[in-house]
Amino acid sequence: MSEERIDLDVLAQWMDGEGLESGPIENAHQLAGGTQNVLLQFNRGGRSFVLRRGPWHLRPKSNDQLRREMQVLAALASTDVPHPGLIAACPDDDVLGGGAVFYLMEPVDGFNPTVSLPDLHANDPAVRYSMGLSAVDAVATLGAVDHKAVGLGDMGKPDGFLERQVSRWLSELDSYAKHDGYPGPDIPGLEAVAKWLEANLPSTFRAGLSHGDYHLANLMYRYDSPDVAAIVDWEMVTVGDPLLDLGWLLATWPEPGSVAIGANLASAGGLPTSDELVARYAERSSRDLSAVNWYEVMACFKLGIVLEGTHARAFAGKAPAAVGDLLHASTLGLFARAVNRIHAS
Repeated sequence: MSEERIDLDVLAQWMDGEGLESGPIENAHQLAGGTQNVLLQFNRGGRSFVLRRGPWHLRPKSNDQLRREMQVLAALASTDVPHPGLIAACPDDDVLGGGAVFYLMEPVDGFNPTVSLPDLHANDPAVRYSMGLSAVDAVATLGAVDHKAVGLGDMGKPDGFLERQVSRWLSELDSYAKHDGYPGPDIPGLEAVAKWLEANLPSTFRAGLSHGDYHLANLMYRYDSPDVAAIVDWEMVTVGDPLLDLGWLLATWPEPGSVAIGANLASAGGLPTSDELVARYAERSSRDLSAVNWYEVMACFKLGIVLEGTHARAFAGKAPAAVGDLLHASTLGLFARAVNRIHAS
């Protein structure tokens, strides 16, 4: 349990130095949700906090990703983007132990729709329809943020961002050869999709904040309405092309033929279609959506390659074989969807 592995005395001393609420740390317990990073909720001095740090076995970029999250969440405080409020950040990896940076944020009063639905949302298809539109509203609001005005002008490398995507992710796929026993990718459509993406690259784009992993599992909704309470898990955020977030949402949207995230929502029904999501985005944004198919295909390509990494690690005994097989099947589904989208365009 994380409350046993995090030194609460050290945490309390650091909080005292930050001038935060004092007293004993109470009711510390791990939150479910993140598949990699550690979330610990606790009370102190009559206030609730959530601590976020990287996984127990830190990946090479874990701390850098958390530091970027701290920077972005601090910047978003001046915007209308729904996000967890940042309370205090510790970019120093020598404080908490285990070489991990961390930050404290406000708890989000909401639920994740891929886990369960409250009665209001489960029993009313109109509410579920509005949930889909709210997901679009939230990501359009993020894409509208002037990243330079909020102090993020030095983040990312927006020049050539789209041009780098195919080669970047093909290199990632090639890197999986390091895993013992992995026979290499067996992904029908891989080469054709990569060539189509390169040949149909959008001619221009307007740089902005991109969450990088925008789907229903990374959204918290309000209990009393269909509105998004917070976008969470900002570890892949960058300054790039915000339309990739829309493509990611479309590629994972719960509808027939998709590799859905949120099967319970799909079975409940009443959600807007992908076309309706795009139409909503067009209402909420001035961005050019003429190449929206490209962004969805790019999302399928990138996410499929990311999931194939777990399949490769499973061959080397670094992930459960059943999980590797399941995610490989998702990869195949994503590339099949990409091919269908290409034909449709």
